[in-house]
Amino acid sequence: MPSSLLIAMRNPVIRTSMFAIVLFGFSGASTSPYQSVVGITELGLSDGLYSALIFAAALVNVALSVTIGIVADRVGNYRTLMLAVILCGVAGYGAVYLLPTKLSFVLAALILLPAYGALNPLLFAYVRTAAKDMGGRHAAAVNSAIRAAISLSWVLVPGLVGLVLSAHGSMLPAYLLASLGCLANFVLVLRRLPPKAAVDQALGKRLSFLASYGEILSLRVLASFGEILSLRVVLRLLAIALISSTLHVNAAVLPLIVTGAVGGDVGDIGIIVGIVALLEVIFILVWGRIQDSLSHINALALGTAIYVVNMALLGLSAERWHIYALTLVSAFGAAALISIPITYLQELIADRPGLGSSLISVNIFLGGGLGAALFALGTRISDYSGTALLSSLAGVAGLSLLLFLDGGRGKASAL
Repeated sequence: MPSSLLIAMRNPVIRTSMFAIVLFGFSGASTSPYQSVVGITELGLSDGLYSALIFAAALVNVALSVTIGIVADRVGNYRTLMLAVILCGVAGYGAVYLLPTKLSFVLAALILLPAYGALNPLLFAYVRTAAKDMGGRHAAAVNSAIRAAISLSWVLVPGLVGLVLSAHGSMLPAYLLASLGCLANFVLVLRRLPPKAAVDQALGKRLSFLASYGEILSLRVLASFGEILSLRVVLRLLAIALISSTLHVNAAVLPLIVTGAVGGDVGDIGIIVGIVALLEVIFILVWGRIQDSLSHINALALGTAIYVVNMALLGLSAERWHIYALTLVSAFGAAALISIPITYLQELIADRPGLGSSLISVNIFLGGGLGAALFALGTRISDYSGTALLSSLAGVAGLSLLLFLDGGRGKASAL
């Protein structure tokens, strides 16, 4: 474990936040793999309605994450907002289980669960304020550890839930488990996390602690959105989204290449994904240590280069053993791409922890959208292997833009 992480973990607030993020990951990992089964197979949504619902939910999540981040910075307390969005998770997952209808599923997926998703950037913002006195390298290690905690949930939980419910005949109880996980998280945050100011005292003149809720919804909120839409931030978001899109394309084409071009079967998919997920947890902590000696930019550039090579080799793979041999490279590169951008994005608006952390959700949405577009284009002009190669070019483009904007610097600077 990195020495900086050991220092951070002595902080009881950070330790509790780690448990909170594990419970957040538990709720998502319990339901996300089975969401389409519940919505389409068990509740009868059409494929078209389900697709539109998921896209709309992603948009709502981005809008709410940014708005809640702005509110957190202006109110000066993350804890109250965290409790509010956790209750949305309790209600959303609970409603699907207790009232399993199309309407309850749509309302939960479109409103309550996107609001609960805002807990992710809120927790990262809360931890950032707790670690602000530890120095940038320590904060990066803490972010890496928290991201590893989410990955650990995804390694363990989906398989266990599937095993437990396989004989039940319905995946609806997964939503009960998720709701109970949210409830446990609510108690944890309420009892163990102290209220913590969202902004430094030095920002008092800029962000009035006396702002009323009416003022929060005023033009000052629009000004905060304008800060995200500034050319300095948008170009860097585009660079990170292009890099992140490679993860989404890999998730789409890897199973298809395994069962197609290299002659594997569905059993190989499960084994490969499991190996990569487990290695990612380890390598995320390794990247936290690497950032003790490299800047965020240089570490992210190195990780991107590794993952771009992985995508190119995936596209060129012709035998099943090729894919297995790539698991080490894939996991090492992916660990960098899912952990290092967190700190980089937060520092784009460094004096606004809530707003800066909301960029995490913005990047997830943009990266997913670009990944979907690359998959559509790649499969139209080529095959799945060609799509992987196209994705590697997108990664190179994102890396080039990142180095053009911030190459040779330890942190993002004004354009």
